[in-house]
Amino acid sequence: MAAILQLKPVTGVPVARRASANPRDPEFFQNPYAFYAQLHAQNPDFFWDEYGHWCFAGFKEVSALLRDKRFGRDILHVATREELGMPEPKPHTADFDLTEKYSLLNLEPPVHTRLRTLVNRAFVSRHVEQLRPRIERLANELIDGFVDDGEVELLKAFAAPVPAVVIAEMIGLPAEMANQLLAWSNRMVAMYMFGVSEATEHDANAAALAFTDYLKTVIAERRKAPKSDLLSHMLTAEIDGEKLSEGEVISTAILLLNAGHEATVHTTGNGIKAILESGLDPKKLFSDDAQTEATVEECLRFDAPLHMFTRYALSDLEFNGIPLRKGDVIGMMLGAANRDPARFANAGSFDPFRTDGANVSFGAGIHFCIGAPLARIEMQVAMKTLFERLPKLRLARPPVYKDVYHFHGLDRLDVTWR
Repeated sequence: MAAILQLKPVTGVPVARRASANPRDPEFFQNPYAFYAQLHAQNPDFFWDEYGHWCFAGFKEVSALLRDKRFGRDILHVATREELGMPEPKPHTADFDLTEKYSLLNLEPPVHTRLRTLVNRAFVSRHVEQLRPRIERLANELIDGFVDDGEVELLKAFAAPVPAVVIAEMIGLPAEMANQLLAWSNRMVAMYMFGVSEATEHDANAAALAFTDYLKTVIAERRKAPKSDLLSHMLTAEIDGEKLSEGEVISTAILLLNAGHEATVHTTGNGIKAILESGLDPKKLFSDDAQTEATVEECLRFDAPLHMFTRYALSDLEFNGIPLRKGDVIGMMLGAANRDPARFANAGSFDPFRTDGANVSFGAGIHFCIGAPLARIEMQVAMKTLFERLPKLRLARPPVYKDVYHFHGLDRLDVTWR
C-alpha cells in the first residue's frame, strides 16, 4: 500500500494529515478499502492530494457533516464565481450543465424544499411498497430469459434492467426505452469521475442533449394527455400556486432516472458478489422479511455504491479543528465511513447477522436519497428472487470493478449455476 498512501509535506497542511491515492489507479479502485483502513488507523480526517481538499472517513464525522447546514451542495447562492476564483462554465458542456441547473442533488433551500416536497410523495414507503409484485414479476421474467443458459453476465441481464425499467415506468416512460435510458445515463455520470477528459465532456453533453430532447417530446405529449405517472404529476401539480418549469421537470426526471438505477445496479452487483464470496447460505440470508432486509442493509454497508459525496463550506468555519474557508470543498467518504472500526465490530467482514448494522450509503439530512425506499425494495425483491430461482448460483470468474470512482461498481459479474 505504500504506493497508494503517501504522506507529503505541503504548505499549510501538516505532513501527517495528507494522503495520496490516485482514483484512476487500478490498485486503488479495485480495493479502496485498503486505503480506507490506513486512514482509519492514522488520520480519518485527511487532505487528499489528488482532489486537493479535505475529506472525512469516520462514521460519526460523515453522519454529522451530512446534516450540518453550514455546508451545502451549491455555493453560488451565497458567493460569486469571481469571489471564489471559480472558472466560468465550459461552452461545450452547456447542455449537460442545464440538466444540472435544477437538480435536486445540487439545490439548496428554499428552492430544494419546494421541488423535493413535490416529488417526494411518489417515493414514500407506502407508495413504493405497492411496487413489490411488479418488481418480483420483472425479476422472474428476466431470469426466465437466461435460466436455461447455465451462465450469464448478471449486471446486464438482471441487475441493470430491474431498476431501469421500474424507474422508467414510475416516471411514465415505456419499459422498452430502458436500454436507451441506461446508455444516456452511463455517458452522463462519467462526468462525476476524477480526471474527466474533454472527450468525455463532449460525449456527456451529447447524451444530455439527446436525453433532454427525448423528454421534451414526452412532456409535450403529457401536456396534451396527462396520465397517472410522475411526469404528469410534476407537470400539473402546484405548490403555493406555482407549477414547475419545464427545465425543473426535465432536470428532476433525468436525476431520478440516473440516480434511480445507477446506485441500485452497483449495490445489487456488489451485494451478490459479497454473498457469493462469503460462502454463507443464501437460504439463511433471505429466510424471512426481517433477515432479507438485514442482508440488504449489510450489502449497502459492506460495499457501498457511492464512495464520496462533496459539499461546499458556506462560510468561514471550523470542523474537528480544521479551518475551512467559504467555498472550500469537502469530501464525505461514505464507503470509508461504512467500514469505520470505531463504529462497527469486524468492520471489514460481510456479516448479514450483525447487531450493529447501519450505513450512510444513502446520505442523510436534506439530501438523503429520495429513492432510498424504492432502492431497498428493489434489492430485497430482486436478490431474494434470484437466489431462490438459482440456488446453485456461484461466480464463474473473479469479478472486476470498473474505473468509476467515486461510484463503486463492477464491470462484469459472470455467474454460473450448472
